Amino acid sequence: METLKIAVIPGDGIGPEVIDEGIKVLEKAAKLSGRIQFEFTHFPWGCEYYLEHGRMMDEDGIDQLRKFDAIYLGAVGYPGVPDHISLWDLLLRIRKEFDQYVNIRPIQLLNGAPCPLIDGSKEKIDMLFIRENSEGEYSGAGDWLFKGKPEEVVLQTGVFSRKGTERIIRYAFETAKEAGKSVTSISKANALNYSMVFWDEVFEKVSKEYPEIETHSYLVDAAAMHMITDPERFEVVVTSNLFGDILTDVGAALAGGIGLAAGANINPEREYPSMFEPVHGSAPDIAGKGIANPLATVWSASQMFDFFGYSDIGEKLLQAIERLLEENEVLTPDLGGTASTSEVGDRITEILNDLF
Repeated sequence: METLKIAVIPGDGIGPEVIDEGIKVLEKAAKLSGRIQFEFTHFPWGCEYYLEHGRMMDEDGIDQLRKFDAIYLGAVGYPGVPDHISLWDLLLRIRKEFDQYVNIRPIQLLNGAPCPLIDGSKEKIDMLFIRENSEGEYSGAGDWLFKGKPEEVVLQTGVFSRKGTERIIRYAFETAKEAGKSVTSISKANALNYSMVFWDEVFEKVSKEYPEIETHSYLVDAAAMHMITDPERFEVVVTSNLFGDILTDVGAALAGGIGLAAGANINPEREYPSMFEPVHGSAPDIAGKGIANPLATVWSASQMFDFFGYSDIGEKLLQAIERLLEENEVLTPDLGGTASTSEVGDRITEILNDLF
């Protein structure tokens, strides 16, 4: 039996509440499978830690995390700590230090999930976003000159390396090849005459290595419109850090809301641990009330199973989420129900008993 060592960072707000349910489901699915077990180690890092210690994580936090197979993150951010500190000093630091250059966001409408589109269906809304996760617009490069003076100037520099751009686009093509799907690139070359012209050229070059795969390329504004009016046209989508961040939240709205939005930060070479998280944020307005939706955390657990080669178990977790939604009985308030966070987790484990 394989034992996987998981670093758990519950984080802030509702993070600890949803992570508890994610761990509950991970342990249940592993036990039922009889093939895998988890060893969890908790780290108290986040905004509360920052307010006490002046940093978001231990000084040697990256070295501590390096020995784990994966990281399970709840949420980052809380009032009293500036967002750029909570994000850059924990989440983005982990992504960059561990070269988690692939961000995977499934945009898949499960049966029973709410959808704002009149004719939205599971068949029409089924896309996989492959977002560049290590550079681009979130590289952190730039300058702030003449602060507080009339001539104050701010420079925010996007960084697009050939290595970084090629590897994310190639990852998308390999994913599409395995799934037998098309690849759509999203950029903005008409306005961003260096970075996005370069992106388009690299996409064109890499696409020639995969002549059997159908390709499309859209400007980001047109893509946002088409995601609403014709989501069926998108299968595997590859885009930059910023555009991926924005468009996947559009996708979350299509596929049941942010409470169902999961994300994986992947180091494909497995030289470093990858990180799995719900992407709904810390939601401080409902923290401590026991009503947070844990389904995105369960979905990210499904992604963890997929990454470690147990895609059959990952699929069972998705089936359990879908059955829960179809039953329409044990749902949190964001999905129109009255159930608590822990009641949803309990029901998912009961469904897993049936599925296994």
